[in-house]
Amino acid sequence: MNLDQFLGFFLGYIAGSIPFGLLLAKAGGMGDIRNIGSGNIGATNVLRTGSKKLAAATLLLDLAKGLVPVLLAKALFEQPATVPSAYIGPVPLAALGAVLGHCFPVWLGFKGGKGVATNLGVSIGLAWQIGLAYALVWLAVAYLSRISSLAGMCAVIAAAVAAAALAFAGYVPALAVIAALVLWLHRANIARLLRGEEPRIGQGK
Repeated sequence: MNLDQFLGFFLGYIAGSIPFGLLLAKAGGMGDIRNIGSGNIGATNVLRTGSKKLAAATLLLDLAKGLVPVLLAKALFEQPATVPSAYIGPVPLAALGAVLGHCFPVWLGFKGGKGVATNLGVSIGLAWQIGLAYALVWLAVAYLSRISSLAGMCAVIAAAVAAAALAFAGYVPALAVIAALVLWLHRANIARLLRGEEPRIGQGK
């Protein structure tokens, strides 16, 4: 890993590790979000506090901490005009770092969220087409199933598939790793889905 690659990854990780859900819930007088619902610091669990405004703010900020470092990496570091499949540069590493930071923030003992909103920001930052595919799949699956976790898992897979299909081959490795990570973090959700016990949007844990 050269210096540019390290800096791209580090930039993404530091931005991604900011625990906005935890900070907003405490600022809103909701206490420690890790003691509520699933214990997750993401927007879905913040919604369980009953505050739609805090949940929406968490969603937007978690999205931003994926989007901003990727855009900064694009501005700070040179990359090929067309991204080849062998390219593992600072931009996709910033994307990977942002999601890893959200999921494993150093400030919280490496126990964070599941990366769905942050990966939306990352996908938009890499290419708007990838972000659009991500958002459309999330909305379609959420509308049809009313299950947030299922929508998130389908969306992260869609981002990697869209990158491959739309000739952004250089982003596929990072997005594939992110997808695998998000699926692993949702393993309890997958088990509940298989048992037919996963809560639908608007229900509790």
